[in-house]
Amino acid sequence: MSGPRLALTFPGQGAQQPGMGRPWTTSPGWFLAERAAEVTGRDVVDLLLHADEQRLRRTDNAQLATFVLEMVILHELRQALPTADRPLVCAGHSLGEYSALVAAGILSFEDGARLVAERGAAMRAACAAEAGTMAVVVGLPPDEVEAATASVRADGGRVWVANLNSPLQSVLSGSEESVGHCAKLLGDSPAARIVSIPVGGAFHTPLMAPAALAFRKALSGTEFRAGFAPVVANIDARAHRGRDNWPRILERQLTSPVRWTESVRTMADDLYCDMLVEIGPGRTLTGLARRISPRVSRLTVSEPGQLPAVPAPAGRNVA
Repeated sequence: MSGPRLALTFPGQGAQQPGMGRPWTTSPGWFLAERAAEVTGRDVVDLLLHADEQRLRRTDNAQLATFVLEMVILHELRQALPTADRPLVCAGHSLGEYSALVAAGILSFEDGARLVAERGAAMRAACAAEAGTMAVVVGLPPDEVEAATASVRADGGRVWVANLNSPLQSVLSGSEESVGHCAKLLGDSPAARIVSIPVGGAFHTPLMAPAALAFRKALSGTEFRAGFAPVVANIDARAHRGRDNWPRILERQLTSPVRWTESVRTMADDLYCDMLVEIGPGRTLTGLARRISPRVSRLTVSEPGQLPAVPAPAGRNVA
């Protein structure tokens, strides 16, 4: 492999922003937004250009819009940075795992769009049947957060650690009462800062079991190809090839924590990538990577101006 050993990473739900597609409408890759609309029967273009914050916060809208924008950006990045066409490894945070599977050649774009639409619908239905909430805990190691959730569950509560994002950032998920109780326990530490996340569901917990069950049929009917790069899975932070049991991995992902800290270390330390590229809205994963593996260089691509400059053809005078 010539050039940097790239790990392509993709953020998940929560990264979306109103109007996030506007900077990309004149890019060649914008056709993917129109193609996604044909595949899913959803007005993806409208979501990317005109949806307000409240509409984008809805689980199915947020997931589909974020996935499609990531695919548009990936298309443009591959024109500007040829090594992005054959990365060393890919990974995505929750929803972003579907973008990673497409980037690794394991899923087609069309199948990725279909699965994301069905996943979002299944999760939205699970949220409607049983409400939940989430909260970010900053400043405490994950073992302390895990211990607090175990204590609340021992008293009959329903709260779990949903995301292990960095050595000092975790996410609580569960019923509103139990998340609040756990947050109060953790808030007694002067090092802790706790921020509520405005969602209506307990993502990545056993409370998403109905969504996982509803989603199973869509997964089982999808072709997962050999691909050309592994994807580090959320559920175990291990690199999986295309012929691994991705339907089972993605089903388990809905009810299991996202092991992002371990995932970044797998890419940086075990697979020896030397550049982590975040593709999609915002720069959340870039910030986490800086805390997890500061030796690895980082690149964020969320707007056209962040694309690497395309080198001029050999012999061409551009002065």
